[in-house]
Amino acid sequence: MSKRGRLLVIVLVLVVSGIFLYPTFEWYFMIPQEEKELAAGSKTQIREYARGQAAKELEQLKNMVASDPEQDLPQEYRYLIETAEEAYELKGRETPDKWTVATVLQAFNSEAEAFDALEERHRSRLLTLKEKGSQVMQLGLDLSGGMRILLEADPESLEERLGHEPSQAEQEEAINLALEILTNRIDRFGVTEPEIRRQGQEGISVEIPGAADPERVNSFLMGKGSLNFHIVDQEISQEVVRYFQQNPTEVYTERGAIRRPDFVPAGMVIRGYYTKDQYGIDQLQRYVVVREEIGLDGGHIQNATVGQHPITGKPVINFTLDREGGDIFYKLTSANQGETMAILMDDKVKAMARISEPIRDQVQMTGFERDEAHDIALVLRTAAMPVDLRVVNQQAVGASLGEDSVRRGLNAISIGFLLVIIFMLLYYKVGGLIADLALVLNLVFIVSILSAFNLTLTLTSIAGIILTVGMAVDANVIIFERIKEEYRLGKSPDASVKAGFRKAFWTIMDANITTFIAALVLSQLGSGPVQGFANTLAVGIVSSMFTALFVSRLVFDFGVEQLRAKKLSIGWRTR
Repeated sequence: MSKRGRLLVIVLVLVVSGIFLYPTFEWYFMIPQEEKELAAGSKTQIREYARGQAAKELEQLKNMVASDPEQDLPQEYRYLIETAEEAYELKGRETPDKWTVATVLQAFNSEAEAFDALEERHRSRLLTLKEKGSQVMQLGLDLSGGMRILLEADPESLEERLGHEPSQAEQEEAINLALEILTNRIDRFGVTEPEIRRQGQEGISVEIPGAADPERVNSFLMGKGSLNFHIVDQEISQEVVRYFQQNPTEVYTERGAIRRPDFVPAGMVIRGYYTKDQYGIDQLQRYVVVREEIGLDGGHIQNATVGQHPITGKPVINFTLDREGGDIFYKLTSANQGETMAILMDDKVKAMARISEPIRDQVQMTGFERDEAHDIALVLRTAAMPVDLRVVNQQAVGASLGEDSVRRGLNAISIGFLLVIIFMLLYYKVGGLIADLALVLNLVFIVSILSAFNLTLTLTSIAGIILTVGMAVDANVIIFERIKEEYRLGKSPDASVKAGFRKAFWTIMDANITTFIAALVLSQLGSGPVQGFANTLAVGIVSSMFTALFVSRLVFDFGVEQLRAKKLSIGWRTR
């Protein structure tokens, strides 16, 4: 490849690295800690905060109008002007020349509209920030803490599944299987380096690094994965809705369960139909009466993937049924053409569709946001829990190593990296400066890749980075010593550089490939900190080979070919 082509590749890699690295840099250095803490809360907490702030700000605006309606709109409320302008245009009114607190509030038809505009500001800001937080490199439990969830198995659910009182061996087997399923779900969910272990006879402790979203955590910890298809009785459903509207006190029993009116026949059950609100929180829309008999059990689902509807563009979940499930579903849809089918996820009606024709083994389900669709598909792919798990305790935990240990570790790493930089500069002179440039770029590339894949950074991961720095230095030392050998033989700087890189190439490749293979094996077989170390090491090997063989080579070629250097500055013992 020509020097221009290599330079273009390096610039492109730097640009891509900057794009990958920016969200992490912005999250940790540009966003206030208070904002990050708000975004790290549950969606319910975000909703409460947004509504509380909107109520407070609306009251402040009303007080401003009461005291001086002609005062200028304060800077913190200037974002309302765009919404107010649209409202004036819709009403066919002339836009004011000057925006005061009075003219802004007059743009809204009611206080409720003004409240919605204020709430939307806080909601969009925090939900966007929450999304950003999930796309950055997280710090591990040892560096920044995270979330600890203590789960406990429900023996009654196991007894219900087995049909008899479980033995000690059956309980042990069920909990071990639940532990395995949780591990699979969390790994596929994208949370790296979790700590999952047994605690006591019936408990499972899960520690997840970073500011984990409680709702999404619960979606894969507690999701039983039970997805069933039921036939809806539309006529009785309408009667139940009317009855509950006319008798609001008759909706629930003393224990909070949905009350069953006398006119609902045997073999029918009432279930709630839920949709997501603007915050992504389940909201009850109405009640639906479905046949108690399960039309198709979700256990027949072989695979579940998330796609996109070709017309609406909304997320869809595509199911593939096994042969038995396909036969059952074909008979069910053939016998109930024209009826409505409800899809129940853990006893909640999540979607309904009219059966227009018989369906065999390919099923499609809509009505979900993309994140929810991915989570549901994940839960279904990783099997249903053999025993229900209930959350006993859920809390935030601090850094396991302690602030002093983290500070000392980071100081040691920084000092070591700095000493390597100084040594290369002093020992190899200008060649050492080129090696130091490659090392810095190597570090940038590693961190950007870790950020791009939302990997978790722990002290063991940092140790992997430092090890790759050492290997990158080793590669440069091999190259430089080869160049020096060629230079001592009397070759020109240009010929020495070409021969040195050519002869060092396979030595560097052999060493790095064998280490890369070891890193891959550790990544596949290891878990927790071991896996984090292996992932970082593998990324670092690729990055160090690129900087040593590609970046350093380009700088050397530029010096000896473009600048026509007559002497190589690559050590103290070269002429």
